[in-house]
Amino acid sequence: MRRSPLITIFLKEVSDMLKHWASHEEYQQYITQTVNTLNESQIKRFFSYKDSLDKLTSMNLDPVKDFLEPYYSHTGRPAIHQPEILRSLILMTDLHELSLTKWVEKLISDDILALLIGLPSNQLPPLGSYYDFIDRLWLRDAAKDRKDSKKLYPFPKNKKPSSKPGKGEKLPNKHPDIVAKCIDFASSGRDFPFHYEKLLQELFSLIAVVPSLELGLIPDSPLTVAGDGTCVHCHSNPLGRKVCKCRESGIYNCKCDRRYPAFDASYGWDSDLNTWFYGYTLYTLSTYNKELHIDLPLHLRFLDARRHDSVSAIVALHEIHLLNPLLNIQNLCLDSAHDNYPTYQLCKDWGIIPFIDLNSNRGRPKTIPDEIIIDKDGTPLCLAGHKMVYWGLSSIRKGYKWRCPLKCGKVDECSCQSSCSPSNYGRVIYTKPDWDIRLYPSVPRGTKQFKETYNTRTCSERINNRILNDYHLHDMKIRGKKRYSFFTMIIGINIHLDARIKKAKMNIV
Repeated sequence: MRRSPLITIFLKEVSDMLKHWASHEEYQQYITQTVNTLNESQIKRFFSYKDSLDKLTSMNLDPVKDFLEPYYSHTGRPAIHQPEILRSLILMTDLHELSLTKWVEKLISDDILALLIGLPSNQLPPLGSYYDFIDRLWLRDAAKDRKDSKKLYPFPKNKKPSSKPGKGEKLPNKHPDIVAKCIDFASSGRDFPFHYEKLLQELFSLIAVVPSLELGLIPDSPLTVAGDGTCVHCHSNPLGRKVCKCRESGIYNCKCDRRYPAFDASYGWDSDLNTWFYGYTLYTLSTYNKELHIDLPLHLRFLDARRHDSVSAIVALHEIHLLNPLLNIQNLCLDSAHDNYPTYQLCKDWGIIPFIDLNSNRGRPKTIPDEIIIDKDGTPLCLAGHKMVYWGLSSIRKGYKWRCPLKCGKVDECSCQSSCSPSNYGRVIYTKPDWDIRLYPSVPRGTKQFKETYNTRTCSERINNRILNDYHLHDMKIRGKKRYSFFTMIIGINIHLDARIKKAKMNIV
């Protein structure tokens, strides 16, 4: 059957609903051509944004077109200016503008800022196009989100717990075996439920992680990754918003049903501030480049405020394992909140070397022989109580060798010298990894290699600080996990672009 010309034209238009996508080359040409038409004062102001311009021109958004195409309808009016919207949002966070509404108004009245994103001021996308772009990258129906934010819930929907942990402590897991269950779920290859930000993570990988790998900002191998969770305080009122008429009748303390704009927020415990907070938990997986001295986020995930870091880590590791197969994680650095046997077993199964701080509340494993005295980190102690010196792996004994600290010159004198081994080599103790997977990982605790690798764990804390404070996520008046997840992804892209600019400047010098 022969196809009519009209049908052929229609199908051609339908197959490309992002046909107005300006390529990266066209964007660069537009910048160059438009700058030549500016007067002297405009040129000075334009180059005052040089760092922002370098970030935007170094970011090639061409691969994003094919990524976004399936999420736009094949009927109706084609979408326009999608790369400019994304570029605009990155510029907005780079310039520390906290309100999307004010930013769109600012663009309309500022030709130089409009030029930076690649459009004349009379062709700028309206505010609704930004929100439509955000909604398309969230794997939950936008209508359901709006319905839930306007839905009436019984008061109180979120009740602050009456008891709280001690100073510096974290909330314990409600279910003792939850980490093991999460690992079993992850091993099945299934996605964790309510993974609404999957597209955001894929876009972040496409724009930021993969290019950073190609540029050498992320070491190809060995890759050391650090994980850490941080509290994100939501600005929404945990008591909700009244919609009843009780106040007009003089009743100010009513218990009527209320709206909760941040319907997916909850109470969690902030161990740094030693207080309850209302919001979410952001869990990041990050890495540190020793040569360039830069920290880079690799995976960003928002979870319930009550979620324990040990559970968040499994979720994040499972997702990064599926979304970023190019990342060859060799070392994993985590704090004592992640000190549990299932996590060590997962690392062993995936060929990852764990560098995890010990939790002092775990006690001494029964598998260690009674005649061996150990420190809290599993290091053997001599009769005088001094830490013994790690002396490598013994292939004959199939264990780790530890020598007398006096004979190795680590201590000047020992009270048990006469009653200890008469050998000039000193007393020797062997520990075996199969005694306890926690206390005796592939790289023994107390060794120089363990300390140097574990010290890179602070990169995750610095990344969290950059997201919350340097890029002012905590100051943004936004509500809902969707908005927080989206703008955190935009901030993560900015951090990668910062690293590109830093490397380029170092190469010039």
